[in-house]
Amino acid sequence: MMDLGMAIIQLGGLINGLINVYIWVLIIAALLSFVNPDPYNPIVQFLYRVTNPAYAYLRRYMRTNFNGLDIAPLVLIIGLQVLTIIISLLFSSIARMVS
Repeated sequence: MMDLGMAIIQLGGLINGLINVYIWVLIIAALLSFVNPDPYNPIVQFLYRVTNPAYAYLRRYMRTNFNGLDIAPLVLIIGLQVLTIIISLLFSSIARMVS
């Protein structure tokens, strides 16, 4: 049973790691929006392709443009940080129940 608890904790760590990578992608894409990069650059296209669906989903439900400043990346990062905390607590409590 101890191995199952450890596997659950590791799965939670993997999910948290993927969320943290996506948070960094959001930060990089937000910083690139200040520079106005070449839209034909493959890295810029990848960043926009990965972040724009999340921005569109968020903008569908709440207003994110305040006086020309888009706060969608900030709202997403805060939401993902809260999700990271919830996931780590959830997986650790499940692992304790299994052990």
